[in-house]
Amino acid sequence: MPGEITRDELVARLVRAGELEVSADDPAEVDTYFDTERFRFHGPDGFEADYAGLTAYFAALRAAFDDRVIRRGIILAEGDHLACQTWIEGTFVREFTHSPVGPLPPNGRRVVWDLLNIFRFDGRGRLVEEWVRTDNRGLLRQLGADRGQDRPDAT
Repeated sequence: MPGEITRDELVARLVRAGELEVSADDPAEVDTYFDTERFRFHGPDGFEADYAGLTAYFAALRAAFDDRVIRRGIILAEGDHLACQTWIEGTFVREFTHSPVGPLPPNGRRVVWDLLNIFRFDGRGRLVEEWVRTDNRGLLRQLGADRGQDRPDAT
């Protein structure tokens, strides 16, 4: 683990940072969990962002979804990296401007992002890099963008 930061402290910081990104309860506190200058996000389909881009994504998520929650599953640690399962969910009630295909109208459904994340921390326990993998097709189906026209079982 980096410096004096323990694995348990990194996990606690990761969990708290996620809770704050989803809830927006304390934007100043969330900044303390990131190296806001060096942070880089690497997402599905080549999506890349800096800290401002990640913050804008979560702002769009909060604007579009009510009753948001985040859960972490298995968390593995090696050196300055943590890998984990993450589920973010919410009720889709307003336009989602940052979907993988652009703005989408709400459908009132409960949507669940099922993510695999790898996080890299600096020696002060701040997030400096994140890689995410998810099933965008499944997400788009939940968002109502995939009407099933190309599914073999669609009628």
